[in-house]
Amino acid sequence: MNDGSCVTDSELFKRARLGDRSAFGDLVERHKDGLVNYLTRLCGNPEQAEDLAQEAFLRLYERGSQYQEQGKLQAYLFRIGTNLFRTQMRREQRWHRLGRLFFSSNGNHSEAVQQARVLQDELGQKLSTALLDLPLRYRTPLVLSFVEGWTHREIADLMRCQEGTIKSRIHRGRKLLQTQLEEYRNGDSP
Repeated sequence: MNDGSCVTDSELFKRARLGDRSAFGDLVERHKDGLVNYLTRLCGNPEQAEDLAQEAFLRLYERGSQYQEQGKLQAYLFRIGTNLFRTQMRREQRWHRLGRLFFSSNGNHSEAVQQARVLQDELGQKLSTALLDLPLRYRTPLVLSFVEGWTHREIADLMRCQEGTIKSRIHRGRKLLQTQLEEYRNGDSP
């Protein structure tokens, strides 16, 4: 067998497609540092970058048949990592949007900003806990709509019910969350 440093990405990838796990391991070793460094610069968080890189390699392994080798494996990995980061950012933005539905700032803007920074972790935990306490019929459409960005039609198809039912469940789920999080919405957190 050849030394991994003399073998091209193309050869390693062909062997990996045929089930050679050590060839895939060689690809990971060859490209992980570059990918993690790139993702660290992209997201500013080394731990997050490592998670994204790991997911990118997993996607490459699972969906390797979709990749057409053209000597650009590193670029392909960077694209996968970038897309994973974008997806994560969209989810976080949707999560923050969901949080803003229940937490409004009253009074002095700068004071509200400072308070939001201090309570951000606690509020996130409370929102997560409150979501988990919801019955699944309300939790599922809320998460799919606000966090994952699905349309009402897509959720209805998944849950095998009418679109109006989904709208109603989202509305009821929001009301239940508002009730559970009332003390935080009014800025009266303990």
